[in-house]
Amino acid sequence: MRKAMIIVNPSSGKEQAMDLLPEAERILQTFHDEVLVCETAKEGDAEAFARNACELHYDTVISMGGDGTVNEAINGLAEQEHRPHFGIIPLGTVNDFARALQIPLDPLEAIQILPTENFRKADIGKINNHYFMNVLAVGAIAEASYNVSTEQKTKLGPLAYFVEGMKALATKTPFSLKISHDEGTWEGTAFLMVASMTNSVGGFEKLAPQAEVDDGRLHLFLVKKISLPGTLNLFPKLYKGELQEHSDVVYIQSSSLAVSSSEKMVVNIDGDEGEPLPFTASVLSRHLSIYVPPNENEKV
Repeated sequence: MRKAMIIVNPSSGKEQAMDLLPEAERILQTFHDEVLVCETAKEGDAEAFARNACELHYDTVISMGGDGTVNEAINGLAEQEHRPHFGIIPLGTVNDFARALQIPLDPLEAIQILPTENFRKADIGKINNHYFMNVLAVGAIAEASYNVSTEQKTKLGPLAYFVEGMKALATKTPFSLKISHDEGTWEGTAFLMVASMTNSVGGFEKLAPQAEVDDGRLHLFLVKKISLPGTLNLFPKLYKGELQEHSDVVYIQSSSLAVSSSEKMVVNIDGDEGEPLPFTASVLSRHLSIYVPPNENEKV
């Protein structure tokens, strides 16, 4: 008997989640014998639901929500003995992981790809004892994302994070970093550290255009200097996918990282406040099997 679980955040998608839920149920019922709906009410619910699906040997787990719901679900699925196929119905502001996997950002279109049962293996990251699917960031600009209000997200979408990041530049201060990676150690000061699993960060789909969801690598960018002229040159390169070519940016690829600082810093994990430094991070290669459009990859 094939079983599917839908983990739905009722407040996602400008509260459209519950309107879309019946269609998701209907579609999943066409190729599953049982479909269970689990609504999140508080932090940690999605993780608990996903872990329970693993323990009960569900065939499919679907996340209906934003990147936060996806992150929690992945924390429930990661390193479990049985891991169901994972589907994403994107209802958030940015939906970076869905963008990287070419999953339609229109939630109704995303629901329609599920019956094709076309999957792609994707990496996830592990930081200390937690998991992430997209990005780690350290620095004032990363911390500025916490100041983005729901109203800003609604009005500006991903641009809201850019606006708050620009405000952070007014009080910029560099911080010390020591980073151990596959090829050695980098040590110095920086204004921003971003380690991306995919090409899409904060809605910018060309941050690391060479990054693939299954390449087994973290793509690390260190912004060493920030000045008005330099910043004006930085963002065009960001849009063009040429950030690593900027003279004030260090670019490193690695399967693992160990990051420390002499200052009190906190790492931003998938857009939310995470843990204080130091931390270690690694890639769990091709760890999840994810529903993707039929033309995205062959069935695996």
